[in-house]
Amino acid sequence: MINITIPTPDVTIYKQIAPELSNIYGFTDFHLIPRDKAGIFMFYNDKDELLFVGKARKLRPRIKKHFEDTVSVIKMNRNEVTKIEVCLIEDPVHREIYETYIINELKAKYNVDKVFFA
Repeated sequence: MINITIPTPDVTIYKQIAPELSNIYGFTDFHLIPRDKAGIFMFYNDKDELLFVGKARKLRPRIKKHFEDTVSVIKMNRNEVTKIEVCLIEDPVHREIYETYIINELKAKYNVDKVFFA
């Protein structure tokens, strides 16, 4: 039997209401997300419900793309995102396993691929 545990986030940032500082989509600490590191990211709402899980070879550009892209699965629900958690995971196989596990274990609301729960 394989035992998988959800990794502890390396970076957590929160959306600010009417931020005074320079911000990206309301997140003033976006610079804390590594630009050239690989890992998984999780978007949460204000009720701490998991909205979406993704993986990337370069985290910051991939996360930004979800807020800019017209084909992102969260494009209609971007305003719901109030917290972003990032786990640094370099191995691509491990990223895939964690992403699929988290989607199904925590029942991510907007992930449509890799869903095994009904």
